[in-house]
Amino acid sequence: MASKPILTLSDARRVAAAAETEAQSNGWKVTIAIVDDGGHLLYLQREHDTKFGSVETAMMKAHAAIAFQYATKDSENAVQSGRLIHLALPGVIPAEGGVPLSIDGVIVGGLGISGVRAVQDGQIAAAGASAL
Repeated sequence: MASKPILTLSDARRVAAAAETEAQSNGWKVTIAIVDDGGHLLYLQREHDTKFGSVETAMMKAHAAIAFQYATKDSENAVQSGRLIHLALPGVIPAEGGVPLSIDGVIVGGLGISGVRAVQDGQIAAAGASAL
């Protein structure tokens, strides 16, 4: 029987804490969404005065990161370079801030950040992902 690592709630909390630390150290208010390897929401955190539109956006970035198993920044770069097919793919968010989460080289979930500029969302997401 094969086995693989899974993203636990404890893991998600650790990722979120690292992302939150990065956001707070810069004075940024964001929503943090973490999904498991099936794209199901495992953890959601929203700073009290973050734009409510950031909730769905963060969840969509996390979902896109696990669905396609690459950072949403990759789709953003593709669209900017003229590969508009990325706009037609279901669930693609061509904006930085969504990253796959991996344990021992196995992708186990996705992290999405929304609330500030895309490059800042990406910085926060990278900090969160590094906690695994």
